[in-house]
Amino acid sequence: MTDSSSRYDATDHTQRLADANPETPRTADLDSIVVRYDDGPDRCTITPRECPERLQLTAWLSADIDAFVDLQECR
Repeated sequence: MTDSSSRYDATDHTQRLADANPETPRTADLDSIVVRYDDGPDRCTITPRECPERLQLTAWLSADIDAFVDLQECR
């Protein structure tokens, strides 16, 4: 569909996220939890340190541990 037009504005994503959940601050303290597996890659889950109860089941990100890098090493 090359002739379709999209109203998506990538430059405005930060404001749209803030509008969608005004309770969420622009910066957040995060916690990480690593689960080690004997038969597969270890997994790391990142969660907000303080999260409203209604968002606790959806406000997280999990990935294989090797997908995460140390911030100081990337600077």
